[in-house]
Amino acid sequence: MHLGGRFIVIDGPDGCGKSTQIGRLAEWIASQGAECVRAKDPGGTEIGDRIRHVLLGYDLSAMAPHCETLLFMASRAQLVAQVVRPALAQGKTVLGDRFISATCAYQGAAGFPREQVIEVGRWAVGETWPDLTIILDVPPEVGFARTGRTPQSGRRRDDAAQLALLNDARTDAMERRSLAFHRQVRANFLDLPRYYPRPVEIVDATPAPDAVFEAVRQAVERAFQ
Repeated sequence: MHLGGRFIVIDGPDGCGKSTQIGRLAEWIASQGAECVRAKDPGGTEIGDRIRHVLLGYDLSAMAPHCETLLFMASRAQLVAQVVRPALAQGKTVLGDRFISATCAYQGAAGFPREQVIEVGRWAVGETWPDLTIILDVPPEVGFARTGRTPQSGRRRDDAAQLALLNDARTDAMERRSLAFHRQVRANFLDLPRYYPRPVEIVDATPAPDAVFEAVRQAVERAFQ
């Protein structure tokens, strides 16, 4: 199995267990003799963190969805240029925490055409797309039970469509989104293999963490054996 010089992304809806599986996968990659570099999106660089700070203003009512999407892509452009490409060039394995797949899901649920997400993504990161994206799939009801949040049943806020990509966003910003919005996010993640430019694997993340990790590990082995 050849993990050196590979770019792997873990993504999925709120409460999917992403942080747990990224940590375990990083340890496993190291056990296979590859040096693992982690890349957090959005942010992950000094400039990217400044952009993240803008997005963490919580009240994005004055920000157009196109502006919001471009800010996320700008952060990714810097992350790829400063972290991802240099690490891959050195033969290291890059393990990403979210990427353009997340914008396809979250901004797509707000009505931003996925074709435009992919087009802007290509401009932002060029050919540096993940060799494998693993989507940890959970129903929104399960995800919210895990996080302790309760989405509102009312209409979501389109102008804050991507705040769920920010782990340190305020809970009340999350709760402004309806359950219907989160169901659409999940549907968008599940639809990724049909049009995403690079391979996507869907992993059921509802079982216990050990079982989920076994499925994640097998997905990686299938991709790079």
